[in-house]
Amino acid sequence: MVNLIAVVIAIASVLAALGHAGYLALLASAANKRAGGTPIAQYVRSRWPVAGGTLAASLLAWLFTSGNTGMDVLAILLAAGSGTVATKALQSTQAKYRSGG
Repeated sequence: MVNLIAVVIAIASVLAALGHAGYLALLASAANKRAGGTPIAQYVRSRWPVAGGTLAASLLAWLFTSGNTGMDVLAILLAAGSGTVATKALQSTQAKYRSGG
């Protein structure tokens, strides 16, 4: 049962990290196509380490779910932490560049 919980949390963490990385990729693509997009492109470049780090941590947590119960608990902690950081980073980036449409 603990393994199932760990796997679900790890997958959710990977999806959150991929969501953040995908949003940064879309933002960078739009900034590179637009004149005057240099400040946004610089901001995106500064955020890539966070996106890469959270993705690596969440993938590591998913890998840990193949172990025993102790590894599952560690996977839950690592995945929850990296998923939270990825979600907060995504929200802060969206808030910074959200336009009132």
